[in-house]
Amino acid sequence: MRLPWGCETEDLPAFVVMTSSDKDKTCGQLFFDSYWGSGFLPSRFQGVKFRNSGEPVPYLANPAGVSRAARRALLDDLAAMNAKHFADYGDPEIDTRIAQYEMAFRMQASVPDLVDFTAEPAHVLDRYGPDVNTKGTFAYNCLVARRLLERGTRFVQLMHAGWDQHQNLFTQLEEQCRDTDGPSAALIQDLKDRGMLDDTLVIWGGEFGRTPFGQGDPQNPKGRDHFGRAFSWLLAGGGVKPGHVYGSTDDYAWNITADPVHVHDMQATIMHLVGIDHTRLTFRYQGRQFRLTDVHGHVVPGLLG
Repeated sequence: MRLPWGCETEDLPAFVVMTSSDKDKTCGQLFFDSYWGSGFLPSRFQGVKFRNSGEPVPYLANPAGVSRAARRALLDDLAAMNAKHFADYGDPEIDTRIAQYEMAFRMQASVPDLVDFTAEPAHVLDRYGPDVNTKGTFAYNCLVARRLLERGTRFVQLMHAGWDQHQNLFTQLEEQCRDTDGPSAALIQDLKDRGMLDDTLVIWGGEFGRTPFGQGDPQNPKGRDHFGRAFSWLLAGGGVKPGHVYGSTDDYAWNITADPVHVHDMQATIMHLVGIDHTRLTFRYQGRQFRLTDVHGHVVPGLLG
């Protein structure tokens, strides 16, 4: 059987996305499918989103009166029809449809085991914190992420909403950090304890930082504004230099004073860490070969272990 694209298992997707949020937070954020979409790549490369309530994916259980054998027979007939359609038209989305139907069938067996934490040792659950057994929390998603990686999923994306603080930095930001710091550390430690951190790259970051000064009228400030000039990411495992801070700013966290890293440089470095030369990985679209870093980007040696 052909493995899913980029995956080491036939039972789970290569790219899984999980979102989380705290309903008590005052700054809401929306997650759009484009955040884990495949852009102009074929849709087989897009992320598969696990829901944060109820079953992780819809229709894990067959309807009443439909056996697994009956479902298998139905999918065999659909695959034959789609294969004929693909032979006639050659549309890659038809091939994606065939693969996704097969993946959905296998996930009916693999996903219930994935999210069953009963065999996890108590000290592991305690490490992730009190929210680990609550679906939709960041802690729960971190443990599912480790279990996905163990089972052969190559890329897991966790997105946590509620970071768009302005005036509420001293309340909401503290709670957000409490929600995410412990589980993030637990995930890294868990990977290390299991011998997985050496070949698993963990990236923790956001899309921008905050200004070091208040925004708006000084007599009636509106908090701190979005700031894209200087902000930090955390990288662990996967060939990254450990225990090291790369780059610095002035005392006001305003100007970068040493070792700037452009987004294209970060992309090039991440690809290098996972064994890909960013200048050679291309995809033909609208008549030319595109690469992730376009015509830019350099690997940053100072980040490498």
